[in-house]
Amino acid sequence: MARLNMAAPLIARLAAHPAKRFTDEAAWLAHLQVLGLDQLKILPDPIKVATEAALWAAVRDQGLLGETVIVSDGAGQFRVADHALCWVHSERLVYKLQPTNAEHRKAVELTRTLIWWFYRDLKAYKRAPDAQRARMLRARFDRIFTKKTGYILLDQQLVRLHRHKDELLRVLDRPEIPLHTNGSENDIRCLVTKRKISGGTVSEAGKTARDVMLGLAKTCAKLNVSFYQFLGDRFAVQGAQSVPSLPRLVRIAAT
Repeated sequence: MARLNMAAPLIARLAAHPAKRFTDEAAWLAHLQVLGLDQLKILPDPIKVATEAALWAAVRDQGLLGETVIVSDGAGQFRVADHALCWVHSERLVYKLQPTNAEHRKAVELTRTLIWWFYRDLKAYKRAPDAQRARMLRARFDRIFTKKTGYILLDQQLVRLHRHKDELLRVLDRPEIPLHTNGSENDIRCLVTKRKISGGTVSEAGKTARDVMLGLAKTCAKLNVSFYQFLGDRFAVQGAQSVPSLPRLVRIAAT
């Protein structure tokens, strides 16, 4: 809340209250209403921000996701805990530039080539991590992203990317994490497609039904299980083929 420049008295009121633990969502929302957060019609919504923080605090308090690295496109809601940036989204800042002369176009093309060569070597590092190679890659990153090209818009984007050096090079410390968010993007693409076709849901029950069914369908696809056979088995359709428990199949696939 402080990082979002919300009112200091509001933050102090929430922080000073002795109640810190709540049994369910209703108790939490009642607490926020007592503090008067529901009366504030401002953006960002204080209830939403406080609730997101409380949920993350609960995750941390229970010792969950302790070693997890969150790889994202840089959106603010994902900048929690140990964070890394997606290289595909980051390079897009350079790709989207529209140079107006040959010299600037050449500068953009050369920079993009250097970035993708560097990305290729990061992929190679993931397969065979090495401390000396990590130091060389960090030095090379600095050379690429502090280079002055003469194209001011490109130079500004390079400076912007260089500020996120630690997040872009998180893979050097955690080589098991992905370099991009393509897997997550693909996982939610069907949800976006359905929203474009049907315009979304009109109730919480509809949202829950959509999320559950799409989640099951995606899980079945990743496990090479027929979604229709899965539904037939779970709904006890006569003659349906038996499908094992999905959690058990996930555990088997992970070993």
